[in-house]
Amino acid sequence: NKRFHTGQVIMMLSRFSKHLWRQITPPSITTSQQRPAKCWWWLVSSRSCVTSSSSQPQSIRSIIDSEGLAPVPRDIVVKGWVKSVRKHRNLLFLHVNDGSCQSNIQVVADDNRSDDDIIVHYDSAVEIKGQLVESPARQQKYELRAAEINVIGDCDPLTYPFDVRSHHPVQYVRQYPHLRSRRDFFNAILRVRSKVMMHLHKFFQERSYVHITTPVISSSDCEGGGELFNVNSNNTIDLEKTLTDTPNPSASQSKYFFDVPTYLTVSGQLHLETAIGGFDKVYTFGPTFRAENSQTRHHLSEFYMVEAELAFTESLTDITAVMQDCLKTVVESTLRDCSEELETVSRSLSNRDNFNVLTKIQDNEFITLSYTEAVEILSKTFSNLPNWGDDLQKEHEKFLVEHCDGIPVLLVDFPQSLKPFYARRNGVNGNRPTVSAVDMLVPGVGELFGGSLREERLDELRNNIKILGMKEMDWYSDLRRFGSVPHGGFGMGFERLLQLILGVTNIRDTIPFPRFPHSCQL
Repeated sequence: NKRFHTGQVIMMLSRFSKHLWRQITPPSITTSQQRPAKCWWWLVSSRSCVTSSSSQPQSIRSIIDSEGLAPVPRDIVVKGWVKSVRKHRNLLFLHVNDGSCQSNIQVVADDNRSDDDIIVHYDSAVEIKGQLVESPARQQKYELRAAEINVIGDCDPLTYPFDVRSHHPVQYVRQYPHLRSRRDFFNAILRVRSKVMMHLHKFFQERSYVHITTPVISSSDCEGGGELFNVNSNNTIDLEKTLTDTPNPSASQSKYFFDVPTYLTVSGQLHLETAIGGFDKVYTFGPTFRAENSQTRHHLSEFYMVEAELAFTESLTDITAVMQDCLKTVVESTLRDCSEELETVSRSLSNRDNFNVLTKIQDNEFITLSYTEAVEILSKTFSNLPNWGDDLQKEHEKFLVEHCDGIPVLLVDFPQSLKPFYARRNGVNGNRPTVSAVDMLVPGVGELFGGSLREERLDELRNNIKILGMKEMDWYSDLRRFGSVPHGGFGMGFERLLQLILGVTNIRDTIPFPRFPHSCQL
């Protein structure tokens, strides 16, 4: 009884004819050469091509998120990289990933190829047009029935270092830093890295911390360890020649680009303290550099640090409370948002226990031990036991966490000789002066956080500088002269945090482009 206008009838017939044409017409593939008539979509030449599509591609992430909201079947376009290829009877199955999430989408098409044809290669970039339908398989909700495949960029299997049928060990993949993000293991790590970085910023922003961008080039050695990268211009020779050729060089002329020796920063903490005079809570998040000649899996020459400073605090407990809250919050958020990526990493490492490690961090209050108590515990186990005043080694730090049933340890009240000049002095216990400093030790990593109350008393600060034989920094002393307040802060190694969350033992696997002695690829 329903009436239709002529235009509506024509539109309905047009749609029906298109649907019928899809059912009887084999899928096609666009290449740089016209293929013989016998070729189906799967048959491609070895030359790649770039094609344009009027349809906007849909991400795999949006397909997953729209489950139950958007109608199926529906026509879609997906662009991505081929991650697996297999044939079953007369069907070909591709897994394609577009980089929007860890999950792949399965592509299904008919196979009618001859022996002299070349298939789509592993990790080739493709554009797929087809119909999204509900999948009969249990592994996925949807699959894509291909109508057309366009090869955007071929991947030559003869020279490509990775093979779809091979399990490449992590050590092998490390040789190709420019390609390793294509491997599931490193791809998942970099996704988690991005999320954790976002969660850290969110943690501080939600608690009214002001983000301060501290400089990468510095004229001070914050840690006092001397493991610095010097910075100078490549026209240093010209500067020195100018000084030599000038009869009476002015005081402003120098062989240094900045007129003083400068270094790549080892910490943003000293600069962060300058902001405490105007803000009550500040933080910074950026790269730091150490010229430590170490080839172990625990060290990087370039890494990232999260550092924070709090004004008007006279208790180390205030500092440790923020450290504990920060770790718990980030772990909880990452478990919630990165479950698929964490599962991928755990499966690659065969490390299922790491979820229990993270759960224990969430469910327990951290244990506080004094440095003196730690030395007493270690003396009962280690033959190379540390004496009071010795720095603890990584094996000592890990043992203390294991001794406390895998619960993170807050190690406090260190000998003054082990901490930087700015750590606030507690007092003297016999011949053992200590400072209000703390290290947070975590499973599998050892030290993750390091913090202290800062010495706000100018006389004490000057005395510390004198004892260490350092040169007084006038600007740093000014912070104590003009409106100084009790304050404290901490720093956390970002890549060490990722090691903890991911269960990765080699810190070089947690950063996109690792820098370490004798290695600066790319």
